[in-house]
Amino acid sequence: MKLANLLAAAALASGVALTAQTMPAQTSPTQTASGQAPAMPDQATLDARRHGPELVAFAGVKPGYKIVDLVPGTGYWTRLFAAAAGPTGHVYGIAPTPLVEHHRDQFTAYAAMPHAPGTAPVTASEQPATSLSVPERVDLVFTSQNYHDYLDPFMGPVDPMVFNKLVYAALKPGGTFVVVDHAAAAGSGARDTNTLHRIDPAIVRQQVTAAGFRFVGESRVLANPADDHSKLVFDPAIRGHTDQFVFKFRKPV
Repeated sequence: MKLANLLAAAALASGVALTAQTMPAQTSPTQTASGQAPAMPDQATLDARRHGPELVAFAGVKPGYKIVDLVPGTGYWTRLFAAAAGPTGHVYGIAPTPLVEHHRDQFTAYAAMPHAPGTAPVTASEQPATSLSVPERVDLVFTSQNYHDYLDPFMGPVDPMVFNKLVYAALKPGGTFVVVDHAAAAGSGARDTNTLHRIDPAIVRQQVTAAGFRFVGESRVLANPADDHSKLVFDPAIRGHTDQFVFKFRKPV
């Protein structure tokens, strides 16, 4: 079975094995959820819009991979990663406290997702925005549509050099950092992160490589040249169709 079909089937069939854990305290798991998850009737629509299977392949996820899904939202990416990494892998869904405070119900639902047999276990944790704590070094850190949030005042704000160094430290040598985000106008830097929820791709590349990463590629599957980068990403005229960049960085071996 092709990777795209395998991922879609796994996500449709069930959820993931998940342990909920609140950080930064290093405590034992406080909640375990298991059983059959409900089907996701909108999975095909989400895959068509977010190109999930293609981006999982672009990220290079393999069986046994250890993955950080940074700001996991409702778990769309977690489900795909858990299916691709399989039972010998592990997905760490890490949500920063400032975002959880605005979306507590969403994080609670994420932390209660049931288990899909044959997929990777998942550990959910809430952590300060200035922290990125995992019990082992991972193969991949992935974040979708949230890199720009870390630069906003409600997050602290977080120094991008400190943030990217935390990601660097969490990865194994040779590990991969994939950033997906809404593109802002060229040359705008971080000007629009708190207003339009967009960021200039060039500044992301500059900030991440300054932390020691090597830029190793990009995907254009989410690009939309019809987006003029002037609208708020939640504007009905562009929502769900923003011009997005997908960058892949690697920690040197």
